[in-house]
Amino acid sequence: MALHLSSSDWRQLLHWAEMAGDHECCGILRGEADRVSAVELAQNVAADPTRHFEIDPAALFSAAKDVRSGGIPVLGFFHSHPNGMAEPSPTDIAQAAPDKHIWLIIAAGAITAWQPVVVGAQVTGFTPVVLMKEG
Repeated sequence: MALHLSSSDWRQLLHWAEMAGDHECCGILRGEADRVSAVELAQNVAADPTRHFEIDPAALFSAAKDVRSGGIPVLGFFHSHPNGMAEPSPTDIAQAAPDKHIWLIIAAGAITAWQPVVVGAQVTGFTPVVLMKEG
């Protein structure tokens, strides 16, 4: 599977990560199948945003409400790793929901895509997804 992301959304994600500095930025990916059609920045409400992320529940609720009324589906989520590691951390694995949402991780000027590996009702890791920049 390859995931497609526009060059403008790619630049936007890198910009948000840079602006967040030593805090993790985070947000929602909208789209269908293998194409991200919108990226939405959300507030990181984690107790320690320098080490973790938690998407503001209000943003998640708003996105779910929008989808129910015919809006663009939630394809996944994104967050940055100020530590420079563009791969899921042990905390990411422990806190991931056992679903098939795509995760983008932004670190050190790179963006990587991941999908949870679900065994039973538990995420045991992530598998890389090819990320294609378009335009």
